[in-house]
Amino acid sequence: MSRTVDRTDPAYRAWVSEAIRRVDADANRSADTHLHVFPLPPDWGIDLYLKDESVHPTGSLKHRLARSLFLYGLANGWIRHDTTIIEASSGSTAVSEAYFARLLGLPFVAVMPASTSPEKIQLIEFYGGRCHLVRDPSSIYDESRRLAAECGGHFMDQFTYAERATDWRGNNNIAESIFEQLRLERFPEPSWVVVGAGTGGTSATIGRYVRYRRFQTRLAVVDPEGSAFHGSFADGDPERTAAGSRIEGIGRPRVEPSFLPTVIDRMVRVPDAASVAAMRWTAEVSGRDVGGSTGTNMWGAAELIAEMLARGERGSVVTLICDGGDRYTGTYGSDAWLAEQGLDIAPYRAALDGFLKTGELPAFP
Repeated sequence: MSRTVDRTDPAYRAWVSEAIRRVDADANRSADTHLHVFPLPPDWGIDLYLKDESVHPTGSLKHRLARSLFLYGLANGWIRHDTTIIEASSGSTAVSEAYFARLLGLPFVAVMPASTSPEKIQLIEFYGGRCHLVRDPSSIYDESRRLAAECGGHFMDQFTYAERATDWRGNNNIAESIFEQLRLERFPEPSWVVVGAGTGGTSATIGRYVRYRRFQTRLAVVDPEGSAFHGSFADGDPERTAAGSRIEGIGRPRVEPSFLPTVIDRMVRVPDAASVAAMRWTAEVSGRDVGGSTGTNMWGAAELIAEMLARGERGSVVTLICDGGDRYTGTYGSDAWLAEQGLDIAPYRAALDGFLKTGELPAFP
């Protein structure tokens, strides 16, 4: 029997090379996302910046993740010219992965909770993807594995690979982009960066990068009600589970493998009514249409800025516009939907309006 096993496949290598070129070319065409200044009273001595991830080709922060996951799968030899791509997703990651699958001519199936917004389902289908809806959100992982095994496809598994698919040391990741764009600002090293956690990949990338570059910036992760991340961070239980989140894109019913609590300085639990109130408030004050998870980010940023003002601190805070509000017109943008959910946003909206006048944000139970 021969001692040599040669699996050289020139045709496959040529296809992978072309696939990676197409994905890289998409990034090159897209350039980078903008860093907007949010209007705060000048005498506060604090600058708030919004990193606008909604301007990616697929309209959300998840475009970065999808690109990284495809490059990771291609470089690892998991994705070939005839591979069906399967993903478990609440929506935005699936939208972005459907885009890249179409770019490479690959079939795509998104396994999603049945509660996912119709706007996101339409976007996935627009890019040629197929939506496989399940009633129990916790079943999306096993159902994705089952489908992948059934058709010989590849389960992308964003919740496992998000923290390792992105090069956290640089290579134009979101952390490097933020700090480069702040370079000429009056407070170039922010006091805080505020993000939510869905997979945990964004917080892992930023937290690692800050330590690697020896910045003193602190990382705050905001978590919506119903999510398992905040409770796990508080009590150290990595197996904690919860009901799940009404704020799409962030919050999970379990602690995902990509969530790295050791790189996080603070976690803030944000009520869903506060997230929606902050979403609408941000759109009115800044003129930028934003989604629910951006509202969660903004509530957390306002809390931190109020603390800084109370201590007489100056500096900058950075958070993200994760996606646009057009994906949530039937949910967070609808007063009827809020009433159905029993969400009263009025107290939180009044608090945010008062915050811009006084710099104070009252504590809510």
